[in-house]
Amino acid sequence: MKLKALLLSLGGIILVAGLLAGTKALQIGTLIKHGQAAKIPPEVVATIRAEPQTWESLVTAVGTLEAVQGVTVSAELTGKVVAIAFEPGSRIKAGDLLVQQDIAAETAQLRAAEAAVALARVTFERARKMLETKAVAEANYDNAEAQLKQAQAQADAIRATIAKKTIRAPFDGRLGIRQVHIGQIVKEGAPIVSLQALDPIFVNFLVPQQQLVRVQAGFAVRITADVLPESRAISGAITAVNPEVDAASRNLRVQATVANGEEWLRPGMFVNVAVVQPESRPVLAIPTTAVLHAPYSDSVFIVETARAEEGDGLVVRQQFVRLGEKRGDFVAVTSGLSADQTVVATGVFKLRNGQPVVEDNTLRPAFKLAPRPEDG
Repeated sequence: MKLKALLLSLGGIILVAGLLAGTKALQIGTLIKHGQAAKIPPEVVATIRAEPQTWESLVTAVGTLEAVQGVTVSAELTGKVVAIAFEPGSRIKAGDLLVQQDIAAETAQLRAAEAAVALARVTFERARKMLETKAVAEANYDNAEAQLKQAQAQADAIRATIAKKTIRAPFDGRLGIRQVHIGQIVKEGAPIVSLQALDPIFVNFLVPQQQLVRVQAGFAVRITADVLPESRAISGAITAVNPEVDAASRNLRVQATVANGEEWLRPGMFVNVAVVQPESRPVLAIPTTAVLHAPYSDSVFIVETARAEEGDGLVVRQQFVRLGEKRGDFVAVTSGLSADQTVVATGVFKLRNGQPVVEDNTLRPAFKLAPRPEDG
């Protein structure tokens, strides 16, 4: 009896387990069928056509600014500063007084020298007249002439000393920070103030020797720098190319001259240089946001009509591409894409190959070759 009861209980358990397993299998099968029958809703995407564009051909480099004329004005002679005639940071003209050293002793010596010149001139004129009447020997006339020239030379030497102690600007430019004070004894060669001619200004940069034919004198250049307002560019031209190539780096030194009327550019700054080539080149360009970057390759998603087995509407196909130069919001495609193909413009990271999509360009951003910060 006990064995019979045990067998009945075991059979009941097996029956219940079988019913539960069958029910669960039926549920899973139903879910699988619903999943297979369900369709993924299409992704809304912004699109753009890959169109041929004409880009300027550029040679780019990083340059350093240098003043056309720049010098640290210094004292030629040792002396005491008695007057400072400039304001630090101001513009100044050639010949304007900067610093006056003490010339009291030289001024007194000059008065004595000028008196000696006057006396020597009177003596010389008297000797000349007497020589005409043979009333004086020719040797006396020669001596009087020599005395006059010697007196004039002594006076000129004193004037030169006064001029050296009267320090003036050698050219037009902008002054720097003053380095002397009234009453200071400045020694010969001591710096007084920096003077830089800022308009125009030189831009020195290096290019590889292979670019020699692309950086000829007269070619236009564009200068950009963080210091320039509103991401503006300043135009100029190449004015000199070194005749020799650096043997260590195989680079060629090039110098351009650019206008700097507002003096945004200062000597010593680094800037970005673009040498504009005479000819332009055609490219196939797409927005940089249309590219999906990956370690194995870059790709884009091409929008095309779905095949019959995929249903109606549009789908995206992932296409690997090779990229070239970037410019503004665009990048050039060198291979893998043809003109007039439509690609997804933004949000490519959320797409997969063969995914259905719907085009909607209502909120598509405006892509530009030369975007400005306010365009963002």
